Amino acid sequence: MKMKISAVLVAALFAPAAGAAYKCVDEKGITHIGDTPPAGCANVVMYETNRSGAVLRKIDPTPTAEQLKAREAEYEKMQASLKTEAEKKRADNALLSTYSSEKEFDMTRERNVEPIRGRINAAQERIKQVDKRTKEIEEEMEFYKAGKKKGGSEKTSPERLTAELQRTKTEKELLITSIASYEKEIEATKAKYDADKQRWLALKKPSAKPGDTASATPAADAKAAAKKN
Repeated sequence: MKMKISAVLVAALFAPAAGAAYKCVDEKGITHIGDTPPAGCANVVMYETNRSGAVLRKIDPTPTAEQLKAREAEYEKMQASLKTEAEKKRADNALLSTYSSEKEFDMTRERNVEPIRGRINAAQERIKQVDKRTKEIEEEMEFYKAGKKKGGSEKTSPERLTAELQRTKTEKELLITSIASYEKEIEATKAKYDADKQRWLALKKPSAKPGDTASATPAADAKAAAKKN
């Protein structure tokens, strides 16, 4: 008797599935119904229903190659965002563990800027030497020209002087370019440490946490500076 009751219950549970139908509305608004998934439902959401029309489950369409590509791009974008956030958090933690006061930022900045200033000074000293040699060459060339006009013998090779003069001028141009590059490097170094200091100050606020995207605004920084003064 118990076996008969169990068989009846099992039959009752699976009866709706046995009479299940598949239904969808395609891209043109046409309704498709069938005992098996209709061909017209391939690219749209399809529903499996029982005999009374109640929805048993929702069946999403198989994604197209373009959709798969879009999903992959979205996933890669999400992964890149997570990586950026993780790197930002690591950088914030590094700031908090490296510096204990604003003064340390200024000291570290100056330590990094000082060698660059040294290269600028060396280049400027070299320019003075090059200018001196350029002047000597030009004077020697004038002496040669003057002697030739008077019918005197040649004192030196004009080709050699011309080549050396060109070398000194080229060297000076390179030195000037190097100095400009060093000055930009100093500005970039200062900007980096100033930005790090502002970020450190923002993280030191009670409500701030490492990795937070919010940072101190210029207005807030000015207000804080005014209070200190």
